[in-house]
Amino acid sequence: MVEIRYTGDVLWDRIEQAVEKVRDRLNRFCAAMEQASIPYAVVGGNAVQVWVAQVDEGAIRNTRDVDILIDRDSLDEAIFAAKEHGFHYHVVNGVSLFLDGEDNKPSEAVHLVFAGELVKPHETTPTPTLDEVEFVKSTRTVSLESLVLMKLTSHRLKDRVHIQDMIQVGLIDETWTDHFEEPLKSRLQELLDDPYG
Repeated sequence: MVEIRYTGDVLWDRIEQAVEKVRDRLNRFCAAMEQASIPYAVVGGNAVQVWVAQVDEGAIRNTRDVDILIDRDSLDEAIFAAKEHGFHYHVVNGVSLFLDGEDNKPSEAVHLVFAGELVKPHETTPTPTLDEVEFVKSTRTVSLESLVLMKLTSHRLKDRVHIQDMIQVGLIDETWTDHFEEPLKSRLQELLDDPYG
């Protein structure tokens, strides 16, 4: 049984701090890439937030992940630039990531995804290239179609939930199935058929 340790303002402060930590980590890492003129794009849950917020701010789902798309050729430059901002490069279980300080947890790191590559060997669809980037004010993120492709390819529970969020706010509809080949087309149709799971 879970012990209730936090209530009232202390509880809400902890929730708010968790969100702020992710935002701060994202902003500092992106600033490091910008200052070093390294091409990148925000992907994952933060990219979903960017697109969902265009339609319905009340539908935004918080995430603890910071996922960044870069070219593998830029990795050495990124390691050097990120270190100047307190990020330390590691490979953990085959995943390239930057710990936010030496003692932070991998689950609270900046995770790298390499552009134009398969994330996992069994996948059939590579990640988008950095030619498919949208600028939303100061945020570089992948295009909506590229983001949906990545989510359909990964197809984990949280990816399916993110697709459902985008369907529910009207970012994706039945016409989108024509954007993708199998098996992504069928995966999207299943979610369109049952958008609330």
